[in-house]
Amino acid sequence: MDSPQSLAEVLPVWYIGEHNTKRLHPVTDELLNHVQDLGYDMLTTTITNSHFQTRVLSLLRSYNQAVEEDSSSSQVQALPLIPALEDADTPLTPSDTITQYVYYTSSWIDLGSPDPVIAHLSRQVFIREIAYAGFLNASTVVIPGPRLSNGSNGISQYARAVKEALSAGSYLHLHVLMPMDGSKIDSDDEDVGDLARFARPEYITEAQKPKSPDPYSTWDAWNTIRTICKYHSRLSVALDLPRRLPSSALQSRWYSEPLRILNIPASSFLVNTRGSFVLSKSHQLFIFRCLRLKSPPWILLADIGSIPGVDDPDMIMSYSTGHLSPEVAADAPSPGASQSASPTPAEAAQMASKSSKKSAFNDPTPHLSYLRFLQRNQPAKTQLERFGGGFQDYLQSPLQPLTDNLESITYEVFEKDPIKYAWYEQAVAQALRDWKALQKTTSSEDGAVVIAVVGSGRGPLVTRALNASESTGIPVRVYAIEKNPNAYVLLCRHNKETWGGRVTVVKTDMRAWKGPTQSDGTFGKVDILVSELLGSFADNELSPECLDGVQHVLNPNHGISIPSSYTAHFTPLATPRIWSDLYSRSTSVDPTAFEIPWVVMLSQFDYLSFEPGQPEVPLQLSNGTKMSHFNLEPPLAPVVHTAWEFSHPLPPSVLAQSSLRRGGSAVGGSGGFTGGDGANEHNYRFCNIKFDIQEQGICHGLGGYFETVLYSGTEGPIELSTNPVTMDQKSKDMISWFPIFFPLKTPMHLPSRSEIEVSMWRHTDDRRVWYEWLVESFMTVNGQRIRLGVSDLHSSKSNGCLITQAQAPHHTHPIRPHPTSSQSHTPQSPKQSDKCTMPVPFWTIGCLYGATSVAIGAFGAHGLKSRIADPSRLANWSTASQYQLMHSLALTLTTVAAPTNTLAMGLFTAGMTMFSGSIYLLVLDPQRFKALGPVTPLGGVCLIGGWIALAVGRRGAIAPPKFR
Repeated sequence: MDSPQSLAEVLPVWYIGEHNTKRLHPVTDELLNHVQDLGYDMLTTTITNSHFQTRVLSLLRSYNQAVEEDSSSSQVQALPLIPALEDADTPLTPSDTITQYVYYTSSWIDLGSPDPVIAHLSRQVFIREIAYAGFLNASTVVIPGPRLSNGSNGISQYARAVKEALSAGSYLHLHVLMPMDGSKIDSDDEDVGDLARFARPEYITEAQKPKSPDPYSTWDAWNTIRTICKYHSRLSVALDLPRRLPSSALQSRWYSEPLRILNIPASSFLVNTRGSFVLSKSHQLFIFRCLRLKSPPWILLADIGSIPGVDDPDMIMSYSTGHLSPEVAADAPSPGASQSASPTPAEAAQMASKSSKKSAFNDPTPHLSYLRFLQRNQPAKTQLERFGGGFQDYLQSPLQPLTDNLESITYEVFEKDPIKYAWYEQAVAQALRDWKALQKTTSSEDGAVVIAVVGSGRGPLVTRALNASESTGIPVRVYAIEKNPNAYVLLCRHNKETWGGRVTVVKTDMRAWKGPTQSDGTFGKVDILVSELLGSFADNELSPECLDGVQHVLNPNHGISIPSSYTAHFTPLATPRIWSDLYSRSTSVDPTAFEIPWVVMLSQFDYLSFEPGQPEVPLQLSNGTKMSHFNLEPPLAPVVHTAWEFSHPLPPSVLAQSSLRRGGSAVGGSGGFTGGDGANEHNYRFCNIKFDIQEQGICHGLGGYFETVLYSGTEGPIELSTNPVTMDQKSKDMISWFPIFFPLKTPMHLPSRSEIEVSMWRHTDDRRVWYEWLVESFMTVNGQRIRLGVSDLHSSKSNGCLITQAQAPHHTHPIRPHPTSSQSHTPQSPKQSDKCTMPVPFWTIGCLYGATSVAIGAFGAHGLKSRIADPSRLANWSTASQYQLMHSLALTLTTVAAPTNTLAMGLFTAGMTMFSGSIYLLVLDPQRFKALGPVTPLGGVCLIGGWIALAVGRRGAIAPPKFR
């Protein structure tokens, strides 16, 4: 049977609450326990009650009467002030269950009212409620959204009030309740005590009279609010789902926003042929997508009726598990575009009748049971979701493989890819078959095809090259080239234990390698050059520079490079969550955060440019696809354009010119455009690309991808792709690379039917490579193209990828390669998660001290009591063993987390020896070892010094594994 944890890894957990806008009973811990017994996870409550509303309305009435009585006077009446909250104004009090409630501010206020009196009263109510929620230590507060009829001025007033509320507490999270489709939140009978009803006619303008709703109006209002609030991390959206969902484009836009709550009113449910309450397929798909987010929203079932069993304690209740038959939970026809977005009065009466019948005779919580049914039958997590769990929208700086020696765990992440290495093996095998079919000569003395895997890492490509030789029956001579001294150790071990000595392992920078050593002492050539140097944007990890530097060993007549070419691609994105994270970093941690291309597993985002004419209803919703098989990828295919391309091997004339420019000779020109001699300027690139924007939005940056042709021969091309348009066709389920993100310092507003123009450069000064990017927006009005805005020119030069100079010396592993590799053998690369540079003596000491501390502690708890009766001496023995155990753990962890911090490790070792050792001896024989008394505090000082050394040693930080 699967454990709950293993099930959570496959199916996300849903948190569902009960919300009633007209709750008759005040919330209590007993009511909370009751709804949790029914299967709910939380309960909602207003912060204040009707008593407080009556007080405010009475104050307003008194103020209006005073104004009327003084109408003949020239004096201005002071605005009304609401007295402090009284105990009768709120049912809430601090308790241990306070975090299990969702709190609502009053819906009857109007923060953006054009009437200054109404706005003034509304702000007072709002701030008092927020302050009391903060006092209660509440963490989740829902604020009804702004009244769009008040216009832009009303929205800005509303946003200003929200910004003020965010400063009321450090732990208070505010969620603005917004309708998804531009309509009003469902309410059949508007509150007669709504303050908006009392706005004076002279303040109501024509612009504020009701108009036909614009589907994007509520999103635009939300965008204004969060922009004024500087993308605050404690501000998010509570999204109200209508009965008929809006366009796929608007759904994707809301999906990209910081969703915290999905509010599903009773009117959004349909009734199927069995009389059961169900949601349309569009609702199912949207909910499934939202619940896959890194921080999934909670679900609130709103106004689905009274809580069963509250008024009838004898009613038999059952916990809602979601075990429904397929017939009961069968889909109902989705409301068409011509149908009402809300139930008609007849439909509403029918639904109420069925709800009452179901509650009385069958399922007391039919809506909840259906949602639990969806939870049990949701699509399982994909391999990428399980692999990248926790890394959604997590920003990582790109790898610097030329200047940094990667850790074993980073290599291990790459090797988990189920597609990449299989495709590489196919590419090598096809190249070998073509080699044999074309009867090419080889560069070896014995006729074997010479393969060099440059940047071998832990050896997965070496294994695949050997596999390809065995599957084709074509003998090969394999060289593994690796500069990382730690990976080199593992490659040598693989060669002895796994590859049977068939590989020549060379420790050197690939650019310094002179080629295979021949029997006469000269250096030969390579027939096939295999590498995996690509980054998230193809060339951002210096693949062009590395392969240029090693091309001198490739046979100039018939040499093959795998990969043979690669292209970089990008598209504009809306990524509010990532931009908020970057803004926070730029103001507190790294001022250059917006100048770095970040590697990130994009999750909560929206494509701003997509192909027109795509079906409004995804095919999977109309072709009978079961909900458990839904594809949860973005519903609209984006427009992704190519930035530039690199091909290998380069023409000899290009490399000759590069060599001529290196060193600054007179015939080599006047140097590079951005510095240096210009020897690497052939790897400079520039592009200028336009994207059409169909719907209004905000551009936060550019998402970057790549495609590569590993090999293209007589059997067709073998390709890899992270481009969302082509990935499924070329390398579906590949997980080695996450996209790259080029952020904008200032989000750019884009109207519908506008255009953006992206300029991007790949610069080099022979010492490093960096990117620069610029975004402009345009709109065509009456045939004239008008510029709307231009971003900063962003440059990653200060964080560029360094091109280090290759070192000439290299060392060749003494085991000679096997002359052929056609034997039946399928080697496997073992896992290696420990660092090769781990200080083994300290690791051993820590383990030994830890083991002895357990034995000493057990002896003190049992055997020592027969020899020593003094409780204080026994307590000292126990203290010494506990300190020894704790610091032995600290020592072993330090060898992993901070292997270079030998000072901390030495102090821990000395401190344990002196502190615990002296106490053991003093407990056993105080008189004989009384001279050790001063040693104990000295050992304590060493232990304290070890912690200080660990804190000061900056290289000891534990970092998550890197992804490409």
